[in-house]
Formats: sequence, C-alpha cells, structure tokens
Amino acid sequence: MSRMRSSRTVLAVALLGMALGGCGGTEIGPDRADDAAPAQIVDGWTSCAKQAPQAGEVLSAPKAETSPPATKEPTIGRIDPTFTPVAAVICGREIRPGPNGGQEQIATERRAEEIAPLLTALRLPSEQADEEVACTLEMVVPPWLALVDDRGRWLRPHIPTDSCDKPRTEVINALTGPRWTTVDIRTIRQIESPAAEAAGCAQQWTDMVWVETRNGTPGPAGPGTAPFAGPLRLCVYQVPASLQEGEKPPGDFVYGGPLPAERQAGVLRVLSNRRAVVDCDTPATRFAVLRPLDEGGPDRYVELDGCRRFLIVPATGGAQLGQGDDALAALLGPV
Repeated sequence: MSRMRSSRTVLAVALLGMALGGCGGTEIGPDRADDAAPAQIVDGWTSCAKQAPQAGEVLSAPKAETSPPATKEPTIGRIDPTFTPVAAVICGREIRPGPNGGQEQIATERRAEEIAPLLTALRLPSEQADEEVACTLEMVVPPWLALVDDRGRWLRPHIPTDSCDKPRTEVINALTGPRWTTVDIRTIRQIESPAAEAAGCAQQWTDMVWVETRNGTPGPAGPGTAPFAGPLRLCVYQVPASLQEGEKPPGDFVYGGPLPAERQAGVLRVLSNRRAVVDCDTPATRFAVLRPLDEGGPDRYVELDGCRRFLIVPATGGAQLGQGDDALAALLGPV
C-alpha cells in the first residue's frame, strides 16, 4: 500500500483525463438534483478495492484484461439531511510509467476530510437545459465519488449539472479544493511494455492486411507503390489464436526497432514486385508494421506467416495488396 499527498494539479488532470478518455465515473442521470431520490446509505465502508473495483475502468479496455466481478452499485441520489459526511473518497484509475519502463494502469483511492465546500456544491440544484447556450462537445465525467460518515456508512451523491448537462463548475472546483490523501494504489495491468517503449512501438496494433482483405479488395501492388522511403521502424505483433479470425484482430508487441538500412533496401524491393496474390484465407499469427521514422510516407503491413501477403497504405488512401514470401519474412526478423 502506498501513501502520498496528491496536489490540486494532479487531481484536476486526473479528472480531465477521465473526461477525455471516456472512463466510467459518477452517473449524472437525467433527473435534476432537487428531484432525485435520497441516495442509498450503505453500512461499512472498507475500500475502493472492495466497494468499487471497476471504478474508472476504460470502456474500450482489451478483452484480455481481467477485472474483478462487477459489484452492485448503491442507488445514487441527493444527500439525506440525516446523513452527516465527514470524509469523501474518490476511486479511479490512472496510467503512469512502469517501474522498469513502459506504462501501467493503476487503481487509486483518495480520501479528503476538509469537505465543507464540496458538500455545499453537491447540494446545489441542477440547472435547466438552455438551448440558447452554446455547449462544447466534450464529455465530462466526474470521478467515482463516495461520502462517508463517522459511523463508516457511505453513499454515492448525485452530481448537480449545468445547463449543458455537465457537472456544475462549483462541483469541479470543489473537487480540486481539499487536500486529498492517496491511501491505496493497485496495479491493474501493463499498458505498454518496456520493450515496446524502447522500440518506439505501440503495445498493440491491428492486423490491417486481414481487415482490408475481409472488408474489400485492395488494388494490386506493383512498381511505384512502394517508393523509396526514409528510415523505417519495424514493429512485429503476435495475434492470440482466439482472435485471429475476428473483425479486427489485435496483435501484441513481440519485437521491433529501427530497420537496418541494408535490410530495408531488400524489403522495399520485395514490396515493389508484381507477383500475383495467392488465393488464401489463412489468418496470420504474426504480422509486421513498417512506419517511417519521420512520420511521412505510407504505412506497410506484412503477414509473416499464413498467406504471406503485404499491404501498402498511402496517407492519401487507396490500399494496395501484394504477395510476399519467406525471404521477406526473414528480412523482418528481430532487429
């Protein structure tokens, strides 16, 4: 268990990060605060790990991630006058550098006891929607918030909203006001491995050869479709067997790095061949992604087994399909 003081800045950034990342947070709901029923009061607060194990979970997290079973959430509502909060708890998730490089997702529990301004903000009414007001398009999702009384009972307060149906500014400001103490940090999963970070590659990538050939018929590759390129970066991914025939097979990073110049010349020669594409529907277990180090030029995808096809995707569109071979796969071995 880790303990540390979190600053106003850290908490504000975490709040905005959840808004931009689409993470699960407090449900605002369609009811106005003054119409909402009292929040359900629950006995025996223990921890975020117990009461809110999935708080802040990214909705688009990979299927391979294992999470604790979802727990039944108490009813969110207004603060009952008979309930006297003495502390507030925020449960959430963040991404931070891993201890040995890369990035990891962590679950955090923060607690504050100087919460009078926050309680005042939470008791404000929601504003009525106003079609005359120009609202911004970003989705603002507040954190998973609980209030705890001196008997250890807790509830989930309703978050009053403004005329754009977003949390009122008074609530957002009040959330950054108290001195929040981080009372628990749990590692959830690795987001980016140290090896992927060192290679300059994403941890996951989609097998675009499979996607393009399943969803359409890319044009044939040939002379001029793989022009001279500046230095290329090689990233190789392994697709789990259970996902190989999916709509968008995701691959996990295996190896990569800048492609040596002598190997790059051979790769580009093969990618310019006129060989006919074989009639094949065997999914690849591994594929390579070749991208320019300077971000210019087309992306190139190569099946390292299976059908051994390759795909060239110019920035202007118009994907082009070609046929590779064992020699091409060998040129794209570990760097």
